[in-house]
Amino acid sequence: MRAQENYENYELQVYGSRIEVPQTTMLELHNVGIADGTKTLDGTGFAPNGLYYTNNSFHETVEIREGISAWMEASFYIFTCARSGLGWDWVGDHIRSQLRAPERWRWPVGAGISVDFGYQRPYYAANTWTMELRPIVDKQIGRWYLAFNPAFVKSIHGQSHSQGFAFAPRVKFSYSLNKHVFIGGEYYANYGPVSDIYSFRYQQQQFFPAVDLNLSPDWELNFGIGIGVTTSTDDWIYKANVGRRFDWKRRRGSASSGKFQ
Repeated sequence: MRAQENYENYELQVYGSRIEVPQTTMLELHNVGIADGTKTLDGTGFAPNGLYYTNNSFHETVEIREGISAWMEASFYIFTCARSGLGWDWVGDHIRSQLRAPERWRWPVGAGISVDFGYQRPYYAANTWTMELRPIVDKQIGRWYLAFNPAFVKSIHGQSHSQGFAFAPRVKFSYSLNKHVFIGGEYYANYGPVSDIYSFRYQQQQFFPAVDLNLSPDWELNFGIGIGVTTSTDDWIYKANVGRRFDWKRRRGSASSGKFQ
């Protein structure tokens, strides 16, 4: 067995505890290119794992994230995939809600939890319905930022539905060169079921040198190149996450100011 196939290479992001505030919307494109992934068998279009091959494929995920309250946001995802000669294809959809610990609690770290549920089509994922519970812990220490997401993924329908939760941790660290540029690294993994962790070769593990650009409060930019270190992981991946924030309260205020000038 290998680590559960799911939607991990469609949205490569380590979550922080900060969320969108009410009356703001984040539109984010998660662009993932797989430069060296699973190969097709004899031109069938399928890899040895029974799924569509990933080599030289491009994944684009559209995320719409909305602030609900001071402690809650909600997201909707659309997963797509493009492969040479086969065009663009819809892969699946997910919904996600994230809660955060209120600042008035004065905890020494940022904390929250994300709950994700969704569908991905057969041949793109061995598990078509999945649920993820992802605790979130982060901390700013001077110029350093650290985030840890010890996620737990459960197959509701598919190859691994009879297994328990799989452990899929994600880690991020970054260092602020200045107020606009942050460099660091990210780690993504899936170790398999908590009750029976897979041997190293069957786990999924990826390391990403990454750069974050903070050019404006309205934009979020993250870039990285990933290296897979196990036989069950795509070998080379690049990602570019581009997010645009829309502050509806500010826009309405600006419109009102213009009207009465």
